[in-house]
Parts: sequence; structure tokens; C-alpha cells
Amino acid sequence: KVGMSARAKGPPGGGAGPAALTCGVVARFNRLRQEQRGLASKAAELELELNEHSLVIETLREVDPTRKCYRMVGGILVERTVKEVLPALENNKEQISKIIETLNQQLQTKGRELNDFREKHNIRLMGEDDQKQPSKENAEGAGAKTSSAGVLVS
Repeated sequence: KVGMSARAKGPPGGGAGPAALTCGVVARFNRLRQEQRGLASKAAELELELNEHSLVIETLREVDPTRKCYRMVGGILVERTVKEVLPALENNKEQISKIIETLNQQLQTKGRELNDFREKHNIRLMGEDDQKQPSKENAEGAGAKTSSAGVLVS
């Protein structure tokens, strides 16, 4: 029993060996990539919504302002007139544009953070630089051993 419990504890020194550090780096990198994808997805979703607002606004501008129209508010369809709905839509469009601008700035910041993290930890993605790698190894010889200290992420 003593032998089994000693094995279960792992290596001496807290178990933070190179493999544990590599897993932490990969996990952090994947989390950064996921955050970047989330920002891009939300920005794309809002771009579609902005286009829909633009289309509806263009259509309503050509319609009699006293004409009835229906608008979805909080999941409920309400009856309004064009002159009541048009300013609200234009305001929403403006707000969506501001949010998209903010998301794009956050996306750029996240991209820089991701690139800095990749450079700091020498992370290469699978399929990236595959064509360049063999010629580099042949030309440098022993230099290839030092570049293998990076992390490869699929």
C-alpha cells in the first residue's frame, strides 16, 4: 500500500514538470483563442442585425408616416405607426454601430494579446510553417533542436 500511495502523489517537487507547464500554456492559449472567436462571432451577429435595421429603415422611409406597422418589443408584437417606429430603429442602429466598433477594438486587442502569447511561448499551430520547417532543419542542423522547445497546438 505504501508504494501505491507514493506513486499516486506523483513526482517530487509539486508535480509541476514540463508537461504540466505545457498543458497550462496550451489551455491558456486555447482560452484566448476561444475568447477571440466569441468576440468575432458576436461582432458578425451584430453586423447582420445592423444590416437588417438598415434595410427596414430604408423601406420605412418611403412609406406614409401614419401607416400602421408592427414591431417586436421584448418578444411581444406591438402595433405602432411608422413615425413612432422609425426614430427608435435609427437609434437602435446607431447603438448597434457603437457596440460593433467597441467589439472590433476588443477583437484587435485580443488578437495582439494572442500573438504576444504565441511569440512568448513559441507556439506553432499544426499546418503552419510545415513547408518551411524541413528546409530550415536541413540548413540549420543543430538549431532545430532548440526550436523544438515550443508548443504545438492542433
